[in-house]
Amino acid sequence: MWDFSLRRSLTLMVQTMPFILLRCVVYFGIALAYILFTGMGAGVGWGIGALGDEGFQTSASIWGGVAGFGITAAILYFLREYLLYMVKAGHIAVLVNLIDGQPLPEGRSQIAHAQQIVKSRYAQANVLFALDQIVKGVIAAITGLVQGVASILPIPGISQLMGLVRAFLRLAVGLIDEVILAYAIRTESQNPWSSAQTALVLYGQNGKNMLKNAAWLAIFTYGLSFLVFLAMLAPAAAVVYMIPGAWSAGGFLFALVFAWAIKAALIEPFAIACMLQAYFKAIEGQQPDPEWEARIDGVSGKFRKLKDKAADWARGNTPDDDAEPARAGTGP
Repeated sequence: MWDFSLRRSLTLMVQTMPFILLRCVVYFGIALAYILFTGMGAGVGWGIGALGDEGFQTSASIWGGVAGFGITAAILYFLREYLLYMVKAGHIAVLVNLIDGQPLPEGRSQIAHAQQIVKSRYAQANVLFALDQIVKGVIAAITGLVQGVASILPIPGISQLMGLVRAFLRLAVGLIDEVILAYAIRTESQNPWSSAQTALVLYGQNGKNMLKNAAWLAIFTYGLSFLVFLAMLAPAAAVVYMIPGAWSAGGFLFALVFAWAIKAALIEPFAIACMLQAYFKAIEGQQPDPEWEARIDGVSGKFRKLKDKAADWARGNTPDDDAEPARAGTGP
């Protein structure tokens, strides 16, 4: 049914407990920031609204809360490179070591060890972030290439629900981009663009099998996240009740934030541990298929961009991604 061990993934979670705790601090801290800034915004709006009638005060409180929520989201948008570089990539580095049976060095913290590995592969956070964005685009193109989607999930009557299945698989492949980044760490490649190119071709030639595993994990990940969301509705409503001019939408939003924090801190690393097992098992002993490379190259401009950047890196030329001129017809 799937190509990973749930027990092994739980063991990996325990073995990387320092990173699990770090993820909890980071993502629950983010959830707390959303609550605090939203509450502060609502409080400021409530105070300003006191200058008008009751309806104006309620409206000002709501818009103040929305502004606080939006400011927090904007701050996190600018921190997304740091989160990928210091939290996600570091955790992946340790998971790769443990899956391959490599002992972690003694006398140094797990987090410091992981950061050294990541920095040796990606000197700057913006390189890893730019690579991650390109990889996501190529994965979307490969997903479109993989045929026989209906056979991935053996559900009666699935052919009548193909539109829904394709939408679901777009969610499922969100687990795969970090697996592609893990390949560079595992192979100790000094050219991150070239290693990502190889990893994507290997993913493409094992695409149907990888999508099957990703689909099952997506069912687990989003199903459990939904249950967490339902469980968080009551405490989120209690938090909203304490905000001046309590607004009904706040409980729903805060429950989503809480569920997202638990998903990012606990559920997502478990799913990544599963996907790493499935991917490494699928590609064992394989070499990139030139036919698959040509197929991906023909449908994905981002894959061609990845090849260009690999060549630039090999020549020692790493142009600024933002300064690179746009290419006509690059596609997804």
